[in-house]
Amino acid sequence: MVKILAIDDEQAILNVIEAYLKAENYEVYVALDGEQGLAAFRRYKPDLVILDIMLPKRDGLSVLQQIRRESNVYVILLTAKSEEPDRIVGLTIGADDYITKPFSPRELVARVKAVLRRNRGAQQEEHILVFKHIRIDVDKYQVWRDDELIELTALEFSLLKTLATYPSMVFTREQLLQHVWGYDFYGDERVVDAHIARIRQKLEEDPSAPQFIKTVRGVGYKFEDEAI
Repeated sequence: MVKILAIDDEQAILNVIEAYLKAENYEVYVALDGEQGLAAFRRYKPDLVILDIMLPKRDGLSVLQQIRRESNVYVILLTAKSEEPDRIVGLTIGADDYITKPFSPRELVARVKAVLRRNRGAQQEEHILVFKHIRIDVDKYQVWRDDELIELTALEFSLLKTLATYPSMVFTREQLLQHVWGYDFYGDERVVDAHIARIRQKLEEDPSAPQFIKTVRGVGYKFEDEAI
């Protein structure tokens, strides 16, 4: 059974999340503050974490940073509209998605399902994309630059794989949202930019002058490397 951990300091929100996700046959755990959330994360090893940014004892961004040191588990942030700067920071340090409060429980369930479908779909593929410098093992979720293993989150991997599957093809941000996120995205397209920046920091020798993930001004992004 898929395990989901929800961390929020409002018991009413946790009750709604738990009720709707359990109705979809997910195993749900909850925590009311950042310290409890990290303890529950380590104890239950969830497949997905729903994480509020504003938490007592330890804030959500700090919890996210610690989770990313330990795991590539999917993380969906819960944010208020007034927390846009924190939301962008969260995406930059490794959140996979966000949803703004107040939210529809059905929308949250749809996003959870989309993330989990994307993960299963990628695991079912069994092939390797090989270029002169980059090698992407889709089955093992591994990316290599020359002889160096590059650690990516699951969503970063999916984004890179989408670009590399069609080298030199230009993807708009909207197309990448549709291919990678797998549903009609309700937020702005800067989520794509944030994840591209994170991939470049890990993959490129000089992220300010990227060799592999190129920006096409006014359009979007493309992957370039010599095919073998």
